[in-house]
Amino acid sequence: MKNLSIFKRNFGEPVDRKTRKKPKIVLYILWLFFLIFTAAISAGIGAITALFAPVEPELISRVLDAAGFNDSSSSSSGYRLSRPVNILIMGIDRVPQTAANSPKIFEGRSDTILVFHLDPRDKSISLVSVPRDTKVQIPGIRFSKINEANARGGSALAVRLVSSILNNVTIERYVRISSGAFRELVDLLGGVEVFVPRPMSYTDSAQKLKINLAQGWQTLDGEQAEQFARFRNDGLGDIGRIQRQQSLIQAIRKRFTSPSVLVRLSQIVRLMQKYVDTNLNFEEILTLTNFGLQLDRDNFKMVMLPGRSSSKQGDLRSYWILDVAGRDRIMTQYFQQGVPDLAIGQFPNSSESVSPANLKISVQNASSKPKTAKTVAEFLRKNGFSNVSLVKDWPDKQRQSQIIVQRGDLAAANLLQKALGDGKIEASSTGEIDSDLTIRVGEDWVKRF
Repeated sequence: MKNLSIFKRNFGEPVDRKTRKKPKIVLYILWLFFLIFTAAISAGIGAITALFAPVEPELISRVLDAAGFNDSSSSSSGYRLSRPVNILIMGIDRVPQTAANSPKIFEGRSDTILVFHLDPRDKSISLVSVPRDTKVQIPGIRFSKINEANARGGSALAVRLVSSILNNVTIERYVRISSGAFRELVDLLGGVEVFVPRPMSYTDSAQKLKINLAQGWQTLDGEQAEQFARFRNDGLGDIGRIQRQQSLIQAIRKRFTSPSVLVRLSQIVRLMQKYVDTNLNFEEILTLTNFGLQLDRDNFKMVMLPGRSSSKQGDLRSYWILDVAGRDRIMTQYFQQGVPDLAIGQFPNSSESVSPANLKISVQNASSKPKTAKTVAEFLRKNGFSNVSLVKDWPDKQRQSQIIVQRGDLAAANLLQKALGDGKIEASSTGEIDSDLTIRVGEDWVKRF
């Protein structure tokens, strides 16, 4: 049986792109990831990527069958991931005056930057979204934004700078997704169902962009999904866009469970393979595919790199300044950086050192009884959580209450869940932007409080 030796031998070694030739089956297996685990938005809008997110084993098996493999095939099941691996995913902006089939389509700015941590020790995947406006020093430029790295120095510079932002974590491989992938993918899927939290009406003549989406649950086609991602007229800039990217990740993952999509997977694979550039090799792709079969759907966590706007007025369209302490916490809790093996799943999420008084908590009603949110806030204040505020009601009703880990502090979320005695921890950055944790009060708490 082959195991992680393929990663130990290959990860970190340069790939000769002139001599490497991909057989057709490699492209099929590669797109297993990007059709089940990935959705990409580029061209000035960034990319949303759910690469390696847990999905049903049956779904993976069907794509393997379409590519000429099956569960009993040694070609797929013989590969095992036996150490943590980090992979950089970049959604590449359009490169003007470049032919669609030219390698130069991958040389634009990286409008979305995601780093995935795959850990076989606890069979989990963590995703950190790095805002494209994160302030860095690029060779030849005193200060710039991280999204310039790929355009100025290719994938090598992008990997090096992203690694430096994340405490010099080792990034073994990269994947670049060119513009055009997202719209075509969503249309091939027959649209995706997304909750639009507010009316979105916006015209940008410079980008030839006209957005007009109504509030509420919508089934969006490719063009509308781009509009949802590209909307900027909310004062939140790139940070608001990251929140919508994470919402789209969840919607696309759900769409792949549809029987109508399952029967067309091989066709979708063939149509989408032109949009990807990577230095993952064939064996590595098979290993990652096999790792996906072992995952629990709840072992997938998303977080945005903590920081603040460089603008004193809070204009989030300016530089994103890294919060060093927040970064260190994420690297411990999500990437297990500096954590002994025996402490996996325990030490990083320990709530013993978290002070309730230091947590900034937003309470948002998503139930049929608005007063429930106020009651929850009062309960928390009486129990030592002094920095609690009510925010505008969520426009959609939810059956289950959530504790959204906005700034990635899982230990704090565990502490809050213990105090409340309930609530599903949502490891994503889709809550109130200025909070450490957002409680979204659902119908299940109406009778409790």
